[in-house]
Amino acid sequence: MEHLSARINVEAAKIAKAAAEEMQAKDGVRRYVCGAVGPTNRTCSISPSVEKPEYRNIKYDDLISAYSEQINALLDGGADILLIETIFDTLNAKAALFAANTVLDQRGVRVPIMVSGTITDASGRTLSGQTTEAFYTSMRHGNLFSIGLNCALGTTAMRPHIERLSEIGEAWVTAYPNAGLPNAMGEYDQTPDEMAEELKDFLRSGFVNMVGGCCGSRPSHIAAIKKATEGVKPRPKGVRNNTMVLSGLERLVVDENTGFLNIGERCNIAGSLRFKRLIKAGDYDSAMAIAREQVENGATVIDFNLDDGLIDGELAITHLINLCVSDPDISKVPFMIDSSNFDVIEAGLKCVQGKPIVNSISLKAGEEQFLEHARIVMKYGAALVVMAFDEEGQAATEQDKIRICKRAYYLLEGIGFPVEDIIFDPNVLTIATGLEEHNNYGVDFLNATKWIKENLPGAKVSGGLSNLSFSFRGVEKIRNAMHAIFLFHAIGKSKMDMAIVNAGTMPVYNDIEQELVDLCEDVIFNRPKPADKDQTSTELLTELAEKYKSQKGGAAEQKVDEWRNLPLEERLSHALVKGIVNHIVDDVEECRRDTAAYPKCLNIIEGPLMKGMGIVGDLFGSGKMFLPQVIKSARVMKKAVGHLIPFMEAEKVGTEETAQKSILLATVKGDVHDIGKNIVGVVLGCNNYKIIDLGVMTPLPKIMDAIKTENPDIVGLSGLITPSLDEMVTVAKEFKRCGITKPLLIGGATTSKMHTAVKLHTHYQNTIHVLDASKSVVVCGSLLGDSCEEFLEDTSEVYDDLRKEYWDGVKDRKYLTIQEARAKKMVIDFDKTPPACKPTYLGSKVVHYDIEDIIPYIDWNPFFQVWQLRGKYPNRGYPKLFNCPEVGVEAKKLHHDAMNMLNDVAKHKTLKLTGIISYYPVNQDGDDIIVYKDDERTEEVERFLGLRQQVHKDTVEPYYCLSDFIAPKGYKDYLGQLVCACFGTEELIAKYKEVNDDYSIIMVEAIADRLAEGLAEVMHKDMRRTSWGYESGDAQTADDLIKQNYKGIRPAPGYPSQPDHQEKLKMWKLASVKDQTGIELTESLAMLPAAAVSAIVFGHPESVYFGVGKVKEDQVADYAKRRNVSLKQCEHDLGFNALAYEAQD
Repeated sequence: MEHLSARINVEAAKIAKAAAEEMQAKDGVRRYVCGAVGPTNRTCSISPSVEKPEYRNIKYDDLISAYSEQINALLDGGADILLIETIFDTLNAKAALFAANTVLDQRGVRVPIMVSGTITDASGRTLSGQTTEAFYTSMRHGNLFSIGLNCALGTTAMRPHIERLSEIGEAWVTAYPNAGLPNAMGEYDQTPDEMAEELKDFLRSGFVNMVGGCCGSRPSHIAAIKKATEGVKPRPKGVRNNTMVLSGLERLVVDENTGFLNIGERCNIAGSLRFKRLIKAGDYDSAMAIAREQVENGATVIDFNLDDGLIDGELAITHLINLCVSDPDISKVPFMIDSSNFDVIEAGLKCVQGKPIVNSISLKAGEEQFLEHARIVMKYGAALVVMAFDEEGQAATEQDKIRICKRAYYLLEGIGFPVEDIIFDPNVLTIATGLEEHNNYGVDFLNATKWIKENLPGAKVSGGLSNLSFSFRGVEKIRNAMHAIFLFHAIGKSKMDMAIVNAGTMPVYNDIEQELVDLCEDVIFNRPKPADKDQTSTELLTELAEKYKSQKGGAAEQKVDEWRNLPLEERLSHALVKGIVNHIVDDVEECRRDTAAYPKCLNIIEGPLMKGMGIVGDLFGSGKMFLPQVIKSARVMKKAVGHLIPFMEAEKVGTEETAQKSILLATVKGDVHDIGKNIVGVVLGCNNYKIIDLGVMTPLPKIMDAIKTENPDIVGLSGLITPSLDEMVTVAKEFKRCGITKPLLIGGATTSKMHTAVKLHTHYQNTIHVLDASKSVVVCGSLLGDSCEEFLEDTSEVYDDLRKEYWDGVKDRKYLTIQEARAKKMVIDFDKTPPACKPTYLGSKVVHYDIEDIIPYIDWNPFFQVWQLRGKYPNRGYPKLFNCPEVGVEAKKLHHDAMNMLNDVAKHKTLKLTGIISYYPVNQDGDDIIVYKDDERTEEVERFLGLRQQVHKDTVEPYYCLSDFIAPKGYKDYLGQLVCACFGTEELIAKYKEVNDDYSIIMVEAIADRLAEGLAEVMHKDMRRTSWGYESGDAQTADDLIKQNYKGIRPAPGYPSQPDHQEKLKMWKLASVKDQTGIELTESLAMLPAAAVSAIVFGHPESVYFGVGKVKEDQVADYAKRRNVSLKQCEHDLGFNALAYEAQD
């Protein structure tokens, strides 16, 4: 029926249009007709043949032709809107977008284009493998009216993906899920009311603007949805993001947090002789392996260039890209389609479902062709490299590079090309050729790059480094050193964004011998001939190159440590106890080959390795080893076991066949903090427990599913923020409801034995609070030993006594009514002590700090607490801890390791420190703080709500509330706000996880946390001294700040002065924190990244830190009314620690 396609679409649109007009005539409400453009029954990104992954049964151009025919027909029939929907392959949808925009341009009309993708399962990916974020990145260029999801999932399963889409979507957002999931008979059971209520939640949560139903939804469902959602406020339209975003199967945001982009060069015929030979031989599988190696070696984008006179570029690029797209380890990163032939570039673009980079176009053939090519690139949704080349030729000098790039920038801006997607290549040219006119090429590039970054907003700079060192081809040591040194200066001083490099061979700047560094820099910077030398820098570097050519191997002998002469089993124990990883694989392999002593690999683990870890456990339990040492031991153990696993699998022996006890660990839903959990996991792992770690933000269903599939002996829950306490209660109740009897361990900063007794143990009797990692081994041993029943009975008796003690204390404690407390509030004479001065600006500013500037302000005491290193009097606290005879030596080692890591991340900028400082005009209104739109103070935009102390005091001290420190109306007062975070920890942790380095993982988390706190101290100091400027005097030391020796306070929502975490939402809204910094809030209002700090800043000199303590029901009811929520909701949000009474479930 293909020949009837156009007619069917015309008639269908006409029927729908007539129905819409008929209904409009009846009730006067206009209806619109959406012309549905489906995904087709072919996929352009996936081969239908497993044996031929490069094969496609549909071509991009064929899709454009089919879609164009359909779109024209729909418009002819009267469709008001084009809806490209049920997208399972983004490349198909890109073809549909290309067709839609082309047809509309040809017809000279614009109609809204709606796009709706399909997430096929709980993994959060389309059928062709893209994440929700990557899918949107691939679509956002297409002049979208809306973006959304439909089909495949019911409302519940779709929720996290539509939430994420709503966070990043710049257009309106739509959702029309299935009516649940099909049952065994293929029918849908979700009722209209159930579906309507869940979609109403989408609207209430601010996720969507339009809702509807897909498979299984009937007219009754649509009617129920319409009724349920009437009057619910929709999501505000998103704001355009001016940041470069690329995508493969996953999204890549290119901003100040990303760091330098390594673009892999080895899939470029000009960059790799091996790759060239493979392509010419038709060995595309081996060529694809080179692409995979590039990603494994750190390339964040892969460059594909097949330009060669003897190769059909269009066929070759199509074959190779189709093949690479089939490998998710390669296609997860964005591609760069690189050719001097624009037809080859287009052929590559037609194979890529993500958002790629085109490399390149130029002004060589004039403006007309340049702009024509740019418009085509825009329609494909790609970023664009522009070569510094014009009608006069290639730019060699600094002046020519700047002139051409400036001209190209404004030409592209004039046609609406997104400036953040413009990448200039100002030409890295060969230096040290012996020709004087080439000597300044390196300086010219660096200076031009710096000018572009400072004068062409949004533009990026890239370059191909291999040209730079071409004079030294054949001497890879020189070439690689030149590239590394050139990049060091191009990134650090000129702010170059990316470069095409061989990521696997690039040495670290500091690892290059100084003689070579000096000579390379002399050549790169075209420095004059040294006064004490007869030769030029180029001649000296050439001489050194000849020396390297003639050098042969000859590594120096290394001294062997005495312990290497011990018997094999003793060497293993020594390595485990001392945390020495260097020889562990060799020693374990020696054991494996001794089949007489160790018939199976499992015998090695259960024998000498566990014997060594037993020594570690005994030493830790007796206080003779400390946590940092234990974690180093675990790193050695993991490496040893990792070597044996492949051999164990070959023997068909796995851990499942052993009697090893297992422990399931999880940080609860909404909480991102896992450092304590990780430490517990390592310590228990060292004591021969199998650890099943579910990670952070673990929802209840995931915990329950893991219990079913893994059948652990014990479950452990962790949490840092107060909302996590309520989630733990939810888990405990579900354990009881489901009849689970496994021990439930509770730990984390906000947990306590008292809370466990009062709120958890009452719901689930087998709940035990664990203070820290050092206690976890004893508790688990008791629970899994013969005395388990007796241990649980003893624990229950203790918790019963604690519960009685708690409620007796609550009853005996005296409270004022809220009215009485307000009558005894703190009253400041603002005439005598006026409010702090007006800040230098109102609104928000994003700030970035170097790690080196924050290190002096680190408070090291919490760092050592994380590692459970506690000194004894008089050597408590940092730096006295170093003098403690018990832990001082280990504390010094730990501090040394931390400083090494800090210096390393500072040098390589692996971690980034970002914050946002905001100032608002405010006034007091009772227990609230009014925030005004501007200093005219006529329009209220927000209110920070306060809670007041109610616990009776025997002194004349006032009953504090934060609003007391703000002046009432009639005075001009101001409030500050800071939010900051340490970015990059996840990437570092992932790197260390790959090598099973638990010690470094925990070290990263610990120093990131300290950096975030130190950053907050410095930001607060800068506010007081500079941008707000209400404090002066002598410079303050880090110790002054840690001891709070300053004017004003910086309390945070969720902490003693205001225990309600909900107030954070107002902070994020007022300052657009997420959009401006990337710092997010989870559903439980934990901050992401986990190493983050937020605070509200008060400047009045009489403001003081205080704790609200527990509050009575009269204040909670009043607070709920001010928040416009139910009493039950308010009690839930404030939680156990804040309420002076037992809230009813």
